[in-house]
Amino acid sequence: MGHHAKGIVLAVSTLLIGVSAVAENAAKEPQMTPEQKAEMEAYTKAGTPGPQHKAMAATAGTYELKIKSWQDPNSPPMEDTGTATRSMALDGRVMVEQVSSTMMGQPWSGHGMQGYDNTTGKYWSTWNDSMSTGLVVSEGTCDAKQSCTFAGSWTDPVKKTLVKSRMTTRWTSPTTQIFDMYGPGRDGKEMQMMQIIYTKKK
Repeated sequence: MGHHAKGIVLAVSTLLIGVSAVAENAAKEPQMTPEQKAEMEAYTKAGTPGPQHKAMAATAGTYELKIKSWQDPNSPPMEDTGTATRSMALDGRVMVEQVSSTMMGQPWSGHGMQGYDNTTGKYWSTWNDSMSTGLVVSEGTCDAKQSCTFAGSWTDPVKKTLVKSRMTTRWTSPTTQIFDMYGPGRDGKEMQMMQIIYTKKK
């Protein structure tokens, strides 16, 4: 047998030994149980963006804002203007909103997030702004036209009690969205606290 033939035999032998070792190691690796496979499938389903996330992504862009806020239902609202930018984060799973405006004559900025939980079948949102160090947490539903109703709460800085609110959003055109927020007035009855008209620029 020539040196060339011996080299081929040696190479083939080495390859077969390697394949056997890989097969042996694979056989030793623990296999997932049916329960573990089901858990893996559930987490995969929970973490995969769907049509609801695509609908939110379609609203990404820059907006001009017209803001009205009420302290008393019988008084005219304060009016301000501002801007907002919306973008998707976490590979299309969460929409992030940054707002810059004025409130009560002072610079005001806010940060919101919105998502859809595949597990609960509900939309959720969070909100922080420069007038508070707290967090507003809300949950709600949206229809096929992305008209949404949310219920949320935050802690009142004066009374130190939980305040519940109701928020709605609706699109009146492909580029115009109206946000309305309601909460308890001084008499405890629900009143409109804020309205923001979003006009998409790009």
